[in-house]
Amino acid sequence: MNQMTPPPKIEIIPSSAPFSEAQRSWLNGFFAGLLSTDAPMALSTEQGAAVLQGPAGDGDDGDDGEAPWHDQTMSIADRMKLAEGRPLRRRMMAAMAQQDCGQCGYNCHDYSEAIAGKTEARLNLCVPGGKETARMLKTLHEELEEVPAASSGPAAALAAAAPAVVAEPGRSRDNPVAATFVSRRLLNKPGSEKETWHINFDLSGAGLDYVVGDSFGIFARNDVGHVDQIIALLGASHTTKVRGKTLREVLIDDVSLAPAPDSLFELLSFITGGALREKARALAQGEDPDGDAATLDVMAGLQKFSGVRPHPEAFVEALEPLQPRLYSISSSHNATPGKLSLTVDCVRYVIGKRKRLGLASTFLAERINPGDEIKVYVQKAHGFALPKDPKVPIIMIGPGTGVAPFRAFLLDRKATGAPGKNWLFFGHQRSDCDFFYADELNALKTSGVLTRLSLAWSRDGDKKFYVQDRMRELGRELWTWLADGANVYVCGDAKRMAKDVERALVDIVAQFGARSTDEAVLFVADLKKRGRFQQDVY
Repeated sequence: MNQMTPPPKIEIIPSSAPFSEAQRSWLNGFFAGLLSTDAPMALSTEQGAAVLQGPAGDGDDGDDGEAPWHDQTMSIADRMKLAEGRPLRRRMMAAMAQQDCGQCGYNCHDYSEAIAGKTEARLNLCVPGGKETARMLKTLHEELEEVPAASSGPAAALAAAAPAVVAEPGRSRDNPVAATFVSRRLLNKPGSEKETWHINFDLSGAGLDYVVGDSFGIFARNDVGHVDQIIALLGASHTTKVRGKTLREVLIDDVSLAPAPDSLFELLSFITGGALREKARALAQGEDPDGDAATLDVMAGLQKFSGVRPHPEAFVEALEPLQPRLYSISSSHNATPGKLSLTVDCVRYVIGKRKRLGLASTFLAERINPGDEIKVYVQKAHGFALPKDPKVPIIMIGPGTGVAPFRAFLLDRKATGAPGKNWLFFGHQRSDCDFFYADELNALKTSGVLTRLSLAWSRDGDKKFYVQDRMRELGRELWTWLADGANVYVCGDAKRMAKDVERALVDIVAQFGARSTDEAVLFVADLKKRGRFQQDVY
């Protein structure tokens, strides 16, 4: 009796493709069925890649994949200039804030690919990029609309037939879970100009864990008082039904009341006339007729067109969806399983005579009570993590709330007994009232977990003194750590601090590493490429 020989296994999707083993197996099976004839047929890796890419012009655009604009400290104008002449999907990526923060539900690369592939229609998901990114994406999207989507062939069949990948609960903004708020304590002492809170959550009921370097997504709710003021400006009742809820519920839970979107001014231009219509049209197109566009949130937008009252349903449709906010986690799951903490600066400021409130920060600081549950998720870090080798020394630079992930790093290294040396640069305004976690950090220093603690206080003396100044002062020792293989981490403000810290690092490499400035710049760039210089900046 002859034994039947099984047909050869068709491997179309290479093992290097960005799919899980289960997804790769499904895709191989799908293509095997799609391509099979009486005689088994095999595709080369290159053919499989071509099928995945789709028609020429969709994926085969000659792009080399390099993204020189992927720099969190770079302005959108500079990023777009670097992206000139590149494929549309690359220019979309350049328009984004380049933080890979995950608040959009993607990283920057995947978000741009999804828009360009016409699988994502929402152009307003980039929270750090804000209006300027949304406007640029809208402009670029007009080019995309002139390109017909692939509607036939294997790529289209794959898109139609592939099962939707649903993120594990609590691992994506699209599938959050409930966590319990436990407590908060003020980190500043009397005399501080800041309001910074240590926030604690209990994750035990959510079944979530995390690793240090990850971020925590919070779905905050708008302030009820603020919502009621907006309802009054509309001349509406808070019980008016919109989207199957009351108007008040929708404005609290579902829509953003922060920067007024262009679509709101477009709506206002439809229901007014004359000079007001021209002004609303100008604002909808990103112009600034009165020099106050940057200060207009939804309430200020309505006040600017006082007496123009859109219908509540049209008003809600003109607003952006309420986005989650991400915070660096300041605790270690290895040290305190089931517990998670954040370090949050409370945002309050005045424009004109009106007090403005940061959405999530004031929600955490005053509008949520111990025992309350809120929707949350853990956002896995992209390239911001402790070294795999616990013996590798680390240098951490985190002024203000930038200390958050480094508190987590230190607690984790203590809990796991990691032998690597740890050096923290921390700074703030005043040593007597803004030294966050002073007792903890001093105890970690006494125990030997924290090898060095270098501090910088910008308002203690006549001259402002920052962490980058302290780095330069200790440049020789810092270079020695670098030469010994230390990893460098920076967390905090992207616009100024991160640039100043990187510039200081270049100067230190040039001076103490005996290199020219150009060589020092290349040295630091190589640190980034090798994962030895990592940033979590915002």
